[in-house]
Amino acid sequence: MSETRPLRTEEALTQVGTHVDDLSGVERKLTTTVAMDFGRITIANDYMLYLFGTPGQERFWFVWDELAMGALGAVVLADTRRLDDCFPAVDYFEKREQPFIVALNCFDGSRPFTVGEVRSAIGLEPEIPIVRCDARKKDSGREVLITLVEHAMRMGASPVGTMS
Repeated sequence: MSETRPLRTEEALTQVGTHVDDLSGVERKLTTTVAMDFGRITIANDYMLYLFGTPGQERFWFVWDELAMGALGAVVLADTRRLDDCFPAVDYFEKREQPFIVALNCFDGSRPFTVGEVRSAIGLEPEIPIVRCDARKKDSGREVLITLVEHAMRMGASPVGTMS
């Protein structure tokens, strides 16, 4: 999605990391994020979205406070193969009363949960949007970001700031 070359921090999974990264449900995963990703999208001449991708693992939670400060909103990217992994992020943004949406990153071969099943499993309020996506596809990512911006504006978020 970024108009600039995004900073990516994906690295190959190695034997050394087996005690750190839980691969339950994603045994064929070959890479892991080792820091945050960054990108930028210009919406208008005077309005840019700064995009920060942070890993969900607990060892990266210290970064969330800094990125959330002044953020327009957040996308909780939920892996349909491991929905439990998104609970800490949902809790975090609910406690901060920060606009967020949940994007269901659907993969081939994963169980096709309905939006209602996911809403119930996560315990989301009806006003929090849940959208299906394939994070590997630009058009899908664009729809996720549009949904987030529209939701944040409905929630009264200021158009000045960054987005995480």
